[in-house]
Amino acid sequence: MLIIARWKVILILLVIAGGILAVIPNFFTREEVNSWPGFLPKNRIVLGLDLQGGAYLLYEVDREDYTAKRLQNLVGEVRRAMLEAPRIGYTGLGVQGDGVQLRIRDPAQIDIARERLEQLRNPMASNLLGGGAVDEFELTVSGDGVMRLSFSADGLAQRIRGIVQQSMEVISRRIDELGTTEPSIQRQGEDRILVEAPGLGDPERLKAIVGQTAALTFHMVREAISSDAVTSPPAGTIILPSVDEPGLSYILDASALMSGEDLADAQAAFEQQTNQPVVSFRLTTSGGRTFAEVTAANVGRQFAIVLDDEVISAPVIQEPIPGGTGQISGNFTVQTANDLAILLRAGSLPAKLTILEERSVGPGLGADSIEAGEIAAVIGAIAVGVFIFLVYGLFGLLANLAVIVNVVLIFAVLTTLGATLTLPGIAGIVLTIGTAVDSNVLIYERIREEARQGRSAIAAIDLGFKRALGTILDANITTLIAALALLLLGSGPIRGFAITYAIGIATTIFTAFTFTRLLVAFWYDRTRPAKIAF
Repeated sequence: MLIIARWKVILILLVIAGGILAVIPNFFTREEVNSWPGFLPKNRIVLGLDLQGGAYLLYEVDREDYTAKRLQNLVGEVRRAMLEAPRIGYTGLGVQGDGVQLRIRDPAQIDIARERLEQLRNPMASNLLGGGAVDEFELTVSGDGVMRLSFSADGLAQRIRGIVQQSMEVISRRIDELGTTEPSIQRQGEDRILVEAPGLGDPERLKAIVGQTAALTFHMVREAISSDAVTSPPAGTIILPSVDEPGLSYILDASALMSGEDLADAQAAFEQQTNQPVVSFRLTTSGGRTFAEVTAANVGRQFAIVLDDEVISAPVIQEPIPGGTGQISGNFTVQTANDLAILLRAGSLPAKLTILEERSVGPGLGADSIEAGEIAAVIGAIAVGVFIFLVYGLFGLLANLAVIVNVVLIFAVLTTLGATLTLPGIAGIVLTIGTAVDSNVLIYERIREEARQGRSAIAAIDLGFKRALGTILDANITTLIAALALLLLGSGPIRGFAITYAIGIATTIFTAFTFTRLLVAFWYDRTRPAKIAF
């Protein structure tokens, strides 16, 4: 019958009250919401790039740069492996195409060399379903003693996937330091990363922060030379240019004494004597110990701080520094010092990223999109509301009230989940309004059909809701499957539409069979009509 248990009524009203409470923070500024008591909800809907403006950047892992650097590192690993006791004589060690090649002088040592090089194939756990270990390199040995380690197709693909995942984590930390609201960082294909930062007022700064590799290393300086006099570096050294002094380069020890991994913290600060912006840093325990030993053994020598193959500072070590702290000085502004500190805190990217596409959406365009979406939603809602009222009268008004509650619940779920609302998402909400009304139409038509067969008002209403349930569930579940497919397989605007539409389908089923039924039951309890006529 049409009797609804009291606990169900209370539960329905609590859900609706909770939805209204969750939506309320969206009508206040973030500062006002933060001042509320802790027990009140403070989440607000996040507006997407197309609604509040911001920056859109699409990056790709630079495979050539990564493979070149990885092979150079592999050359060093092979050299160290050959120097282990017993030492193995070799010639021609170097990068050849997509691998590292060398020739073993003594055929009797080929088996020992093979065993050592096998250990450098670097097996990695596959992140594919059902995948086992994947070797990064393949080892080939020819009859004349030539050995070659080259990238395997699966190994390189696995390495690139790992680089993308690690880069996304580093980018997320960097953008979080900027204070940008809810950035979106997504994998695109196998080797691309999509970065969206809604509300960011300086896209160029975002590009500089995100795209810089920020590989920090510390080297001892052997000599400062003019860039015009740069030739091939002596064995065991590298030549890098100075950032602050154009035309000056430094000959540095090739082996880095420390790297960014030894860094515990970095903050922008001001030098006490000159009041110039600097970056102060603090090293880890092991890094501080190494720093103390290096500075104690090299008083009077220059110590180069290198960022992305450029010397950003080369101070002279005046005395041992045992505290594990230091500072990087240069021609910094307050912003550039702060940006460098952000890069150092967030860590370096595992590989160079190249930018494929960039877009900037102004806040004015976002405001226009919001206004256009609001107008479309209001016009659609009014048109649907007027139509259903003209067709069903009072029952149409009850359906309109249910649709309003439905929209409130959609925004409540979006707010609670922290989902991003985009312009296609608004389209999904407008479409949900039509879907919600359609569910009510099915219910009312079933009620009308039962009434025409001579049933009493209470029997017609009860049977109408029961017999419409199967049809409405079938229609909404099939639509929900399509929405979930768009959500799982789509990207960008398609996902924005799918999220709101999927949420709208769930709230439509809830309001149609709980809230609308509650309203109709309340109307019947107050009026007690003998027959249904609409």
